[in-house]
Amino acid sequence: MLKSHLHAGLTEAGCDEAGRGCLAGSVYAAAVILPGDYTNERLNDSKKLTAKCRFELRHEIERDALAWAVGVVTPEEIDSINILNASILAMHRALDALSLTPEAIIVDGNRFKPYRFIPYTTVVKGDGKYLSIAAASILAKTYRDEYMDRLAAEYPQYGWDVNKGYPTRLHREAIKQFGITPYHRKSFKLIHNS
Repeated sequence: MLKSHLHAGLTEAGCDEAGRGCLAGSVYAAAVILPGDYTNERLNDSKKLTAKCRFELRHEIERDALAWAVGVVTPEEIDSINILNASILAMHRALDALSLTPEAIIVDGNRFKPYRFIPYTTVVKGDGKYLSIAAASILAKTYRDEYMDRLAAEYPQYGWDVNKGYPTRLHREAIKQFGITPYHRKSFKLIHNS
């Protein structure tokens, strides 16, 4: 069972990102502020849920959250500032877009940069421990998956509707065969040197 809050009594935003390890596409992040007494038995780390379940939960999260937002950082920005900085920037953009200013921030993982003057805590595997981080992981993942499906319609040969831009064998073979697209992250190792 996931915990509702790390900082009891504070308006707390959970943050997580999706698409950090991909070869193509933007990195997405979400910030979610849930009510203090919130419970949802099905809420869990997005990677442990089916796509159907994630989309069902997205509607529940958007309905129940006090505030939620999604931030995006493009492949060009990723190439210029690196993926770690881009992931943190996407979280900052999500926090910027919240309709409510949090009093504390909890972030999945072990790296973050100060946001305004709001205290933050990083939590390794936080999407499997705290409801707001799990909710953020679901929003980031579902919005990014939809975006990659749109790109897949434009460039069907890379299999993005299935691999979502991650470095699968099919994706790397397609890069060898067809070259790169404007959505590929040029600073990443896109093909293995054989």
